[in-house]
Amino acid sequence: MTAPPDDCLARNEWICGAYLSSRREILWDAALQHVQLTVLAVLIGLALAVPLALAARRWRWAAGPVLGLTTVLYTIPSLAMFSLLLPLYGLSAALVVAGLVLYSLTLLVRNILAGLRAVPEETRQAARGMGYGPLRLLLAVELPLALPAAMAGLRIATVSAVSLVTVGAIVGYGGLGNLIYSGMNTYFKAQVLTASVLCVVIAVAADLLLLGAQRLLTPWTRRRA
Repeated sequence: MTAPPDDCLARNEWICGAYLSSRREILWDAALQHVQLTVLAVLIGLALAVPLALAARRWRWAAGPVLGLTTVLYTIPSLAMFSLLLPLYGLSAALVVAGLVLYSLTLLVRNILAGLRAVPEETRQAARGMGYGPLRLLLAVELPLALPAAMAGLRIATVSAVSLVTVGAIVGYGGLGNLIYSGMNTYFKAQVLTASVLCVVIAVAADLLLLGAQRLLTPWTRRRA
């Protein structure tokens, strides 16, 4: 028997509206897990990267070890990284988040440090002359001026995390990656293509969202342009 002409699922086509309508909840749950893992990993990575960058800027001797360690972490293949973390976290979502956090540190630390180092020394001196203490100088002057470089790193780290989440499918926590891998194993064309396209949509949406946030937080860069 041949499949009905309007049954794209039976014909196993790449583009199939019936797949979208019949698997809407599955797609939504996978996309939601994908976003949650990405956001959690990037936020934790950012919380770790800021003090590391500040330490590297404050103590010059710390810059080499901090940058060197984060660079080495980024060179570890994702499957090897998850395998190394497996004894600590087991087969859990925490395993995927921990791996993504370690990967994000390279991009975040380097860009935050570059932004802090780019703050003109005369600007710091002027702020100190106005009575700014170290903490106020950091929060009111240095970090705002370092935002463009920091946001550039954050955007790259976020898009990278969106793509790396899919590797978490090997432990069952890969968001849309779960659908991609299961679809590849069964050669389910519509599932592979739909989940892949949704990954791209999430990455583009996250990048545009962060770009918009950057423009709102750094209005002086728009005026200069």
